[in-house]
Amino acid sequence: MSTYAYFRGEIVPLGEAKIGVMNHTFNYGTGVFEGVRGYWNEDEQQLYLFRLKEHYERMQRSCRILTMALPFDIPKLIEVTVELVRRNEHREDCYVRPLAYKDSELIGVRLHSLPDEFLIYTAPFGKYLPPGGGIRCCTSSWRRIDDNAIPGRAKVTGLYVNSALSKSEAMLDGYDEAIVLTHSGFVSEGSAENIFIVVDGKLITPPASENILVGVTRNTVIQLAKEEAGIETIERSIARTELYSADEVILTGSAAEVTPVGEIDRRPIGNGGVGPVATRLQELYSRVVRGQVDRYAEWCTPVYTKE
Repeated sequence: MSTYAYFRGEIVPLGEAKIGVMNHTFNYGTGVFEGVRGYWNEDEQQLYLFRLKEHYERMQRSCRILTMALPFDIPKLIEVTVELVRRNEHREDCYVRPLAYKDSELIGVRLHSLPDEFLIYTAPFGKYLPPGGGIRCCTSSWRRIDDNAIPGRAKVTGLYVNSALSKSEAMLDGYDEAIVLTHSGFVSEGSAENIFIVVDGKLITPPASENILVGVTRNTVIQLAKEEAGIETIERSIARTELYSADEVILTGSAAEVTPVGEIDRRPIGNGGVGPVATRLQELYSRVVRGQVDRYAEWCTPVYTKE
């Protein structure tokens, strides 16, 4: 278990990292966050934080949308994060949650002229979605929030009510995950994952204009598919029925990693199992995140100093 958190400018025991019941972000959802994976490499006895720099770059962009500022530049944020994870002595896969939030206790909805704060906590973390064969998904009755309502390109705490509604609907109906459409009826993303379909050997994924969070894992998969497998990715709108006729459907995310979909709305995708593109990308991604592919070593930040 994690023992420490970074809170109000210092590393403190986890039990001391608390906010009050009147906190603005707790009441109004006015925070932004990231989810960073740490991967344990047993052979090297090393923990690698995957694409930490890119996560903090996205967090900076999210903060600008909510008129917030992070307390440090990215190199310092990385330094603080690595030190916290090291102090927590993780020797297994873990999750790192940085969160920037409005720290006011004033009652009233606004973003301007409120103090900002920043925290980080960590936790052991295994598989987010069921491992093994392709997962079962449904098309959610809930629609994706529009960019002009709450911008999906920012990882805003309050936005995730939209995700929670769709996720619970899916799971209570017996599915593993939801696929959410835009108000125009095009595919946006999963409850907390980007989505790809495979058609004629090519990857197709919704563009940012479909109110998606432009995922770090999404970008990783696009690059790995091109450089390691020669697979082209096309960004365009995807109709719901294209999901049913696709050769493969794949969900990606820091938590979900690379997850194949075997069924959507009770229709098997491809042969209903894990297709060849998903198999290739899963295997490659698993090696890359554990620092086993030298070409992508810069994506992996080591936590422990080698003796």
